Amino acid sequence: MNRLNALLTTAAVLVAATPAFAQDATLKNSDNLGMVAMAAALAIGIAVLGGAMGQGRAAAAALEGIARNPSASDKVFTPLLLGLALIESLVLMAFLVAAGFLGPLSGK
Repeated sequence: MNRLNALLTTAAVLVAATPAFAQDATLKNSDNLGMVAMAAALAIGIAVLGGAMGQGRAAAAALEGIARNPSASDKVFTPLLLGLALIESLVLMAFLVAAGFLGPLSGK
């Protein structure tokens, strides 16, 4: 229950902070460039945390399944690798989105 409370509190804080980032339409002449950089860093941090937790749970479930039925290791291994690759692709997608937020900061 503590995880759920922490998750809901974090979500509430992020939703409440969203209007603060939506005030300026242009980023080049804005005073909130540091806030945008912090938001991008927070976004990638949350994505990495979620991806790591997902990969850990997937690996634990696969290893538990193999431990219970060693003859099924060939059938579990390929979906495990596919699932881990898809989880990692979501983390990379979050990185690209965060880098897209920071793109206007470079002045190009």
